[in-house]
Amino acid sequence: MKAIILSAGQGKRLLPLTKDTPKAALKIGTQSLLGWQLQEISKTSIEEVVVITGFGADKIEDIVEKSSFHGVRTFFNPFYQNCDNLGTCWVARGEMTRPFVIINGDTIFQAGVLKKLLEDESKCPITIACDQKPSYDSDDMKIIEREGEIQRVSKTLPTNEVTGESIGMIRFNSVGAKIFTEQLETIMRKNSGLGKWYLSAIDSLAGNGTVSSCFVGDFSWCEVDDKADLVAATQSVKQWNLEALK
Repeated sequence: MKAIILSAGQGKRLLPLTKDTPKAALKIGTQSLLGWQLQEISKTSIEEVVVITGFGADKIEDIVEKSSFHGVRTFFNPFYQNCDNLGTCWVARGEMTRPFVIINGDTIFQAGVLKKLLEDESKCPITIACDQKPSYDSDDMKIIEREGEIQRVSKTLPTNEVTGESIGMIRFNSVGAKIFTEQLETIMRKNSGLGKWYLSAIDSLAGNGTVSSCFVGDFSWCEVDDKADLVAATQSVKQWNLEALK
């Protein structure tokens, strides 16, 4: 199984910290955000990791070169300034020819999150790692899920219909990989997908037995969008380290 980490963006909401350093290279506690991702991925059955780079690619490449995870390499998106992550996925679609997991470049997680997604027994071609909380805001990538099947995934869903959120980690089997890359091609050709999130492609595939949910709330994860998230993530990794010492 392959993991593809989308780390091409700058992370402008974290300026000035990201003026010269991409978000994925920012320090969270003892190591970079990407470093935490690679550490936790190494505890799973994932054998290969491809980190998609763009802004500050040299800093990401330096982290990869120093990583103890020997199955990791980078793939540069030369058009990162002109597209959002759907375009990045389209550029990297050649890496999506067999089962894989997409991981957002700003999501850090305990290995148990990824293990649960990999071990999920859903027969659907695409499975989204999800979580739940008491309320959701406009920045959450919300889902509507019924009996294990995703009906919608979008930031703009009516909050009274929302049943959870995507945490930024999705598993594709062989069929799911084909369906997803074909949908990327369709959106890029017909709907100018340069400014779209890749989850808009997942949303267009949902509701017909193609996309399932895997709730991972038993384990800890964080999305790092702004400085408050960075503080929260730093506290989370400290707790993970304490738990690891027990």
